[in-house]
Amino acid sequence: MSPVSPPAGPGLRAEYRLAARRKYPLTALAAALLTLCAGNALAQSTEAAASRVVVTGNPLGRDALAQPSAMLSGDALTLRRAGTLGDTLSGLVGVAATSFGPQASRPVIRGLDGDRIRLLDNGGASADASNLSFDHAVAVDPLVVERIEVLRGPAALLYGGNATGGVVNTLDNRIPRETLDGVGGRAELRLGGAAQDRAIAALVEGGQGGASGLNWHVDANQRLSSDQRTPRFTPHADGVALPLASRVANSAGDSRAAAIGGSWTDGQGFVGLAYDDYRNDYGVTVEPDVTIRIQRQRAQLAGERRGLDGPVSELSFQASQTRYTHQEVAGSGAVGTVFNSRGSELRLQAKQAPLATAAGRLSGALGLQLEQLDFSALGTEAFVPTSHTRSAGLFTLQELALDGVTLSAGARLERAQVRSDGDAADAQAPHFGPAQSRAFSPHSVSLGAVAPLGAWAPGWRASATLGSTQRAPAYYELFADGVHVATGAYERGDINQQLERSRHAELGLQWQQGVNHLRAAVFSTRFANYIALDASGRQITVDDGAGSTTTLPEYRFSGVPAQLVGLEIEGRQRLLTAPWQIDGSAGFDLVRGDNRATGEPLPRLAPMRLQLGLEAARGAWHAGVQAKVVARQDRVPAGDIATAGATLVDLWASWQQRLDGADALWYLKLTNLGDALAFNASALRTARELSPAGARALSAGLRLSF
Repeated sequence: MSPVSPPAGPGLRAEYRLAARRKYPLTALAAALLTLCAGNALAQSTEAAASRVVVTGNPLGRDALAQPSAMLSGDALTLRRAGTLGDTLSGLVGVAATSFGPQASRPVIRGLDGDRIRLLDNGGASADASNLSFDHAVAVDPLVVERIEVLRGPAALLYGGNATGGVVNTLDNRIPRETLDGVGGRAELRLGGAAQDRAIAALVEGGQGGASGLNWHVDANQRLSSDQRTPRFTPHADGVALPLASRVANSAGDSRAAAIGGSWTDGQGFVGLAYDDYRNDYGVTVEPDVTIRIQRQRAQLAGERRGLDGPVSELSFQASQTRYTHQEVAGSGAVGTVFNSRGSELRLQAKQAPLATAAGRLSGALGLQLEQLDFSALGTEAFVPTSHTRSAGLFTLQELALDGVTLSAGARLERAQVRSDGDAADAQAPHFGPAQSRAFSPHSVSLGAVAPLGAWAPGWRASATLGSTQRAPAYYELFADGVHVATGAYERGDINQQLERSRHAELGLQWQQGVNHLRAAVFSTRFANYIALDASGRQITVDDGAGSTTTLPEYRFSGVPAQLVGLEIEGRQRLLTAPWQIDGSAGFDLVRGDNRATGEPLPRLAPMRLQLGLEAARGAWHAGVQAKVVARQDRVPAGDIATAGATLVDLWASWQQRLDGADALWYLKLTNLGDALAFNASALRTARELSPAGARALSAGLRLSF
């Protein structure tokens, strides 16, 4: 979260003045962190070994060292879980969240959000409407996710232009990929927090064991939350100060989900299918009497075959079909706007058998991806016509292992068609015009290298990547034409929109020795055509549906030149091994973006952030403290306001025991120890000034594994 956002009213700025004056020498602290970690790292002489493999970033099954990545699973994921995917990941180096209230939050990676961040469900497309509007929740509950993989930086080679900023892949075991022996499972109960969560999840899975056989999986979960408590603050709506509040109005939620899956596995692979049903009813922060009802039903089929003879050593496929419905319901119970999405995907991937060449060992993968999405919005707030998107992509990634150096190269060719149905024949107030269609042929290429620095810096590796990415405009960037309540604006697309084009360069250093590690990266992404939603300067008068009119600013999707540059540093060091095992961790990130045509900053960028943590473990006990220091963000475009610096501190503790044949993890978490008032600079201003971070709150949980 970003800290306090001062209200527009001049009489209310005094209460924020003290926080605004505070200065945090984040750059100096980051430099000290890098120096300290580097000194400790160079004292170790053993060659580093990767402790994890982020398969999302490398279909060859090796850690994507040339691309910054993060993986959350096990106890680390349990302790980080929040009510939304965005809030669960926010605070990871390079990752922020849109936070349109506590119920709708999408990840922001290196300053990019929306259709530039690819959200995956077990490696496949997750069709929902979260990229269309900030108040639309992601149709994933972190409570049932077993692992989350995050790639920072372009991953368009594997997943298309929608991964210009990065990828977030949530993984579960609904299609078991390995043979299960007997029956096992997990149950989790969580209570408390600023929103008084009451959450429960359970899964049971099993198999007949042996060399091959059938496996099955069943899971279910529910989460209830109340209006989120906050430190006392003055809400603002449309620039008008509202009475003092200590809760985020209309922010309660009720989500539930269930899934069933099965597979056949043997020593060479698997084939299986799964079906899940997700529902979420939650209040919309900017509309006090509106509730959103989401239902997503998804069927997926996946399989893999390994150990094949010939030039191809492994084949895999996955297919999915998603039905998504989203209703916006008024306080009277009347359904206003209804959004519907029908999406399907097929992905085929082949892994080449390693080939010894005169230059070195060559390995690679190639694949085909087909996607289609049918979207419709019907009702008073429908600002996008019914549209249809079809895309096909061919991609390859090749790696050449030389003497200690790994070179990589990849390419992707796509064909995308986006079509609008225009106004319905019986439309009472036609404004979308006739049916229209556009076709695009984006392509992306990338080069990378990872190399050890040699005997003079044992255990250190350097990496470099260069790439060019193109993204086809989304349907709303082409065809939008209407009032968007979440943004408080009249939004217009541009049917003549061109491909979004960017070039990316990154340099990185990495060291790892057991649990000790350090990574630093500097990057630049330069857009020749960045599709931005900018104010046109015009005012549009519209009928408000109640017999009167209202005037709103017009915002247009248009291509502008832009650039983002950034720095990321993250490290972990074991400080003590006995009698307590104590680890220190730190992370620093900075991203700066500008519209090169106007010189204005790009909107909703997170400010400089520094995180410092200590973790202690002894026997069954584990405890930690984390301080998040956020600098003032005053580089904002016209129409936005600055956010002041602040410090947020969290404490947590856990205890493990055997309980009636199960492994039990008890945990407590105290968030926002100082009860700091904090707003999120990455959130849209209309929601930011109504929805600060939660107040100081205690939560508790129990996870049982058997």
